[in-house]
Amino acid sequence: MTGWPDLRRTARVTLVAAARHLGIGSLAGLGESGAPEEHDGGRQNLLLLVQLRWIAVAGQVVTIAVAQAGLGIALPLGAMAVVLAGLVLLNLVSLGWIARGGGVTAEVLFMALLLDVVALTLQLSLSGGATNPFTSLFLLQLTLAAVLLSSRATIGLVAITTAALGVLMLAYRPLVLPPGDSDELFRLYLVGMLVSFVIDAALIAVFVTRISRNLRRQDARLADLRQRAAEEDHIVRMGLLASGAAHELGTPLSSLSVILGDWRRMPELTASPDIAREIEEMQEAVGRCKAIVTGILLAAGAARGEAPHLTTVRGFVTELVGDWRRMRSCFCLQVRDEFGDDQEIVSDTALKQVLFNVLDNALDLSPNFVELVLSRDGDTLRLSVTDRGPGFAPEMLARLGQPYTSSKGRLGGGLGLFLVVNVVRKLGGTVEARNRSYGGAVVTISLPLSSLTV
Repeated sequence: MTGWPDLRRTARVTLVAAARHLGIGSLAGLGESGAPEEHDGGRQNLLLLVQLRWIAVAGQVVTIAVAQAGLGIALPLGAMAVVLAGLVLLNLVSLGWIARGGGVTAEVLFMALLLDVVALTLQLSLSGGATNPFTSLFLLQLTLAAVLLSSRATIGLVAITTAALGVLMLAYRPLVLPPGDSDELFRLYLVGMLVSFVIDAALIAVFVTRISRNLRRQDARLADLRQRAAEEDHIVRMGLLASGAAHELGTPLSSLSVILGDWRRMPELTASPDIAREIEEMQEAVGRCKAIVTGILLAAGAARGEAPHLTTVRGFVTELVGDWRRMRSCFCLQVRDEFGDDQEIVSDTALKQVLFNVLDNALDLSPNFVELVLSRDGDTLRLSVTDRGPGFAPEMLARLGQPYTSSKGRLGGGLGLFLVVNVVRKLGGTVEARNRSYGGAVVTISLPLSSLTV
């Protein structure tokens, strides 16, 4: 459906215009795509496996050195060094894959764990096979598989590990132990089992905890994406409803305008000054309704045909403030400029609509004082609107950005704040609302300047 993006865009801007003209909620505005932060749980888990592999390489080097030099156990150092080099190469390949932005699927994680099992099997086969007390390290790979992989993949790895252990019982290179009594050798075996258990337990505790945290973050992100999808669908439906209502209202408003024009030319009606005045007031009201409907429809068309123009941050705010004061016939708005060096940006219609509705809401609650503060924090543009009204109720602050959360007690209230949170989020920014300790409220919109620049 190639027309779906245009339909969504039209619905967004239509709803912005409707919210502005009809005064729905406190704010309004919708943008296109933003840059939400991304958390790829697969890549994070692969990075944890890379870290675990580095620990395994370091631990094997230390173990081989202690056995060869400290205990006098002769080991095939050349063959074991090849296995260690393979693990290092595997880590470098994994890091390169992550750096290039490659996807990390369950199959990739399964292959990584499988190669770790193969490497451990080779090292054990060169150092006593199943008689080596470090065979319990297989449990680490199986524990990670149970956390990261599906049940089918985990069962597969269990089968492979069991087969590997069976091979180690039949085919392995026996250890060449130094001369000594059997009690001493048994004591060394018990020490090896203790060291293996400590390593296994510590690594399982640390890495399973970290992997579980990654999985929880991934689940939270998926839940957030589902919520955003539901909100997006809600926005599109409201935008289509506003656009359809504007089209449908055009015809009856035109009919009313024609009828009132005929009434003004009827002597039996114009003979009464009171009736003539009422007809004139009705014509003015119909004209205002037609202007609102026209504004909604023009805004919907502007999203498709209006070419953006370059301006500066100060130029954008100056134009916005001038338009708002002229349309509202209100000069209570105070502007404080703390931005610093001006910067060129693209004039964003959606952001303008957002600020219009923020200022409208502040004016509704604080008719004698509204302040707009323009500031900058590094590469972030901050626009703060302050009023001296009653402030936000605690439950509104807790549910910031959820639809139909309003203190105005009217039907449809609260949609504006829901819309502005969505547009600012899609532009990569944030919206914060707080109450001032000495009365009033502050709504702060923070946007990365990169989302407004060419």
